[in-house]
Amino acid sequence: MTTATPSPTSATPALLRPVFPRRPSRNRVVISLARHLSLLLVLVVVLYPLLWMAGASVRPSNEAFGTLGLWPSNFTLENYATGWSYGSLNFSRYFVNSLVISVLCIIGNVVSCSLAAYAFARLEFPFKRVMFALMLGTLLLPYHVTLVPQYVLFNNLAWINTILPLTVPKFLATDAFFIFLMVQFIRTLPRELDDAARLDGCGHVGIFRRVILPLSLPALGTTALFTFIRTWDDFLGPLLYLNDPAKWTVTQGLNGFLDATGESAFGPLFAMATLSLAPIVGFFLVAQKLLIEGIATSGLK
Repeated sequence: MTTATPSPTSATPALLRPVFPRRPSRNRVVISLARHLSLLLVLVVVLYPLLWMAGASVRPSNEAFGTLGLWPSNFTLENYATGWSYGSLNFSRYFVNSLVISVLCIIGNVVSCSLAAYAFARLEFPFKRVMFALMLGTLLLPYHVTLVPQYVLFNNLAWINTILPLTVPKFLATDAFFIFLMVQFIRTLPRELDDAARLDGCGHVGIFRRVILPLSLPALGTTALFTFIRTWDDFLGPLLYLNDPAKWTVTQGLNGFLDATGESAFGPLFAMATLSLAPIVGFFLVAQKLLIEGIATSGLK
C-alpha cells in the first residue's frame, strides 16, 4: 500500500512563507523620517516669503512690516482695490499686455524650437555637428553681451516701443536650451516609427506633424511652461523696449509703485505682486504632469 505524497509545487508556497513578516529596521525608519522632515523644513523656508507676502497683502499698509506672522490681525482687501488702479497705473491693461506677449512667445518657441530640434535629431546635412555645437555654445553667452547689438538692430528696424523685439526672436529658434531639450527627447523615439510613416507615404513634414509632435507633448509642455514663466517674469526686456505706459507689462507696473523718493505703497504693491503669481501657479498646476515627463525625457513607455 502506497501513501500519496504532496507535490513539491503545492508545498513550496507554504514552506517559503515566513512565520514572522520582515519588518523594516529601526535605522531605516529613522532615516526616512529625517529625510521627510528635512524636505518639509526646506519647503517651509522656500514658501515662507511667498506666504508672508500674501499675508501682508491683506493687512493695512501701515502694518505691512509690523509682524513676521502669516495671518493678519486686521484683515482687509483694500490693498487689492487700491493697487489695481493706483495713481496712473492700470493693471487691467498690464495683465493683458503680459498675457499677449507670453502667448506669442510660447507659440514662437514651441513651433521654431521643435522644428530645429527635429532637424538636428532626424535629418542629415553638412556641418550638422558643428552647427549643433555652435547652438549649444550660445548657452554660454551672457544676455548682457548681446544686449547692445540687439538694441541697435531693433532701433534700426524701428521696433522700439513695440512688442516685436520681445516676440519675433522667439519665432527664430533663439532659445538653445529648449532646442537641446527637444533634441534629447526626440532621440529617444524609435526611428522605426519614422520608417513606418515613410512607407505610408509621409515625408519629413508628415512625419514631424503626425509622429513626432504627438509623441513630444511632454517636451512641448515643458517648453511652454518655462517660456511662460520666463516671459511673465521678465523685467529687463520690457524696460528696454517698452516706453509707453499703456504698453507696460505686469513687472513694469509693479515697479511703478516705487516713486522718485524711493518710497513705496507696500500694501498695494504686495497685493498686485500676489496677483501676478496666480497665472504662474495656475499654469504650473495644469501642466505639472507634462513638466515632469518632459524633464525626465522618458520618450515612449
